[in-house]
Amino acid sequence: MFENSILKVPVDTDWLPAKFYEVLPNIGTAFAILVGFWVLYLSTRGILRRILIHADFNETLIRILIHNIYLGVLMVIAGIMALSHLGVNVVAATAGFGIAGIAVGFAAQDVLSNIIAGFMIFWDKPFRIGQWVTVAGEYGKVDDITLRTTRIKTRNNTFVVIPNQKVINEVLINHSRKGMTRINVKVGIAYKESIDKARAVLLEEVSKLDKILTHPAPEVIVESLGDSSINLVVQAWVADAEDEMFALFTITEQSKKALDAAQIQIPFPHMQIFMEGTPSAVQ
Repeated sequence: MFENSILKVPVDTDWLPAKFYEVLPNIGTAFAILVGFWVLYLSTRGILRRILIHADFNETLIRILIHNIYLGVLMVIAGIMALSHLGVNVVAATAGFGIAGIAVGFAAQDVLSNIIAGFMIFWDKPFRIGQWVTVAGEYGKVDDITLRTTRIKTRNNTFVVIPNQKVINEVLINHSRKGMTRINVKVGIAYKESIDKARAVLLEEVSKLDKILTHPAPEVIVESLGDSSINLVVQAWVADAEDEMFALFTITEQSKKALDAAQIQIPFPHMQIFMEGTPSAVQ
């Protein structure tokens, strides 16, 4: 026993060793519970991973499910059991956390909406990392998919982060999903020119270009008869969507050069006005 120098009140400390030895088994049990659940996680994560891979889950989703959600659930259960052995009123604490969770949920509705949308993306798999997509007005390669955002690397080497809720609510074009991609380049020729000659010139030039597939073979079709030109479309295929824009620009440039070399006119829009009955002189 000692005397508190501030309050001048005697304090009995004889009970401390006894109390410590009384709760020591509970502390040991709580620690054993935490260690046991950690061992359980280490021994089952590999099995769970193989099951998810067999079910064709996305690698990013597998990582989130195992290293975040599964581990978190096990640690929460372990924590509740450990606290109960230490004499903590777990029911009251859980109720308090539940009320706090509801408040946080209302404050973070957008975040939760994006997380739910992220699960929908992982489940539906409209695209994968490395594929070329157009979404929310952005064209580029999918660099990463998280629960909250989809991250795209554009051809300008810029990094675009799009909320997942916006991704699932927008029209999405996956340029890589089916493998080969067709390029369509519009070219106009004058009405006085031969369609067959223009087709032969364009096909010869396009067939020489790098990254253009020979099967399916390039084609040149007549799309429409415009006001000032016969509108042709050069159609060619590339094996990888990554080459799509390069092929588009190259075909456009080489088509112009080939038609110029063959002296086939590419007209510009113009209008002819015929006037009848016009007085020879205006008084």
